[in-house]
Amino acid sequence: MAIRVGSLKRAAELLGITPAAVGQRVKTLEAYLGVNLLERGRTGIRASPELRLAMPRLKSAFADLEAAAAELDLQRAHEIHIAAISDFAELWLRPRLEAFRMLHPNILFSINGEGTAPARFGKVDCEISFRAIPEGDKHLTLFRDFVVPISSPVNFERTASLPARTRLEGFPLLHLDFYRNDPVGLSWPEWFRRNGIERTAPERGIRFQLIGALLDAVEANAGISLCGLALIAERVDAGRIKLPYPIATGSRTRFGFVAEFRSDLSRRPFALFRDWLLDEARMTSDWIERAIQARDK
Repeated sequence: MAIRVGSLKRAAELLGITPAAVGQRVKTLEAYLGVNLLERGRTGIRASPELRLAMPRLKSAFADLEAAAAELDLQRAHEIHIAAISDFAELWLRPRLEAFRMLHPNILFSINGEGTAPARFGKVDCEISFRAIPEGDKHLTLFRDFVVPISSPVNFERTASLPARTRLEGFPLLHLDFYRNDPVGLSWPEWFRRNGIERTAPERGIRFQLIGALLDAVEANAGISLCGLALIAERVDAGRIKLPYPIATGSRTRFGFVAEFRSDLSRRPFALFRDWLLDEARMTSDWIERAIQARDK
């Protein structure tokens, strides 16, 4: 692909990985083969002389590989293969999917390589990520999130009687990096600044990459954190997670949870799943709106 588009950066964008990852893969393959595969020219990346000699056979091999993938695709008419960020898969998708499977027991699922459908070679049918909201028919924006302070019931009671302006002074803060690339700037220092609440060293505290791990720490009374409501609605409704500040102090994300479907999917199982996914996402969006309206009254 790097040869076809003329740069590692453009190839990385098309593959959905970083340029460094593309370069590392090329280096690994060159080390294994013992030859240089790419060289730089005035117009960009091009094949090395050694690679040019091998190109006819490689083109034939890739054509056979695509044909094999197509054959496998025909064998999985009732399989849906999904690649999703792990927090979305574990906190939102998997808990809901059982109800869909009860209605459609013949449809098999593989989520991030695990599930009732066997692992297959080739493209996934649906990819779900947290990203800037794109344009185009291939993409479905499921919902944007709304990030607020959250705590355990115990810590909620510990802080509820304290003045709101100084309530969190000296209290352990947990930091979630999941939203770090969102342009809104969803971090503790920014939250304190926006809401005029006092706190010494708001950047200090334990950092978490995954929402699931953060929720475990919050429910274990380790501290208070900022977190989106979209993936924790059930925990909020059940009282396992509390909101120690008015929901109006929160911020809506600019990014959203986005599903991208393969453009060549027309079989009934995929249409059923797509419609179901949109219905479930709409219910999550409605829950967030109701939560905002109810708590701001």
